[in-house]
Amino acid sequence: MRIENHPVLDFGERKAVKFTFDGKELGGYENEPIAAALHAAGMRDISHSLVKHRPRGLYCAIGNCSSCMMVVNGESNVRICLEPLKEGMTVETQKGRGEIL
Repeated sequence: MRIENHPVLDFGERKAVKFTFDGKELGGYENEPIAAALHAAGMRDISHSLVKHRPRGLYCAIGNCSSCMMVVNGESNVRICLEPLKEGMTVETQKGRGEIL
């Protein structure tokens, strides 16, 4: 689900891009948050709780929490609610706390 028309906001022309999420090719718009592209593609469960492994969706969507951390282009702990989408990105669900490099 994606808002295409809004009474106040003007989205203007947007460039469509492709990216990979957990091995599946998806589409979105360049420079929109990765989380927005995943949400528009119907992906609601973006992580799992550390203890009971229950599915989690977006929580704050402004970078204050850690519920949207994923592996982006091989880098762990990227907050996808803030990270702009680029052509050819590889996004993967992060298992646990991720790797610290």
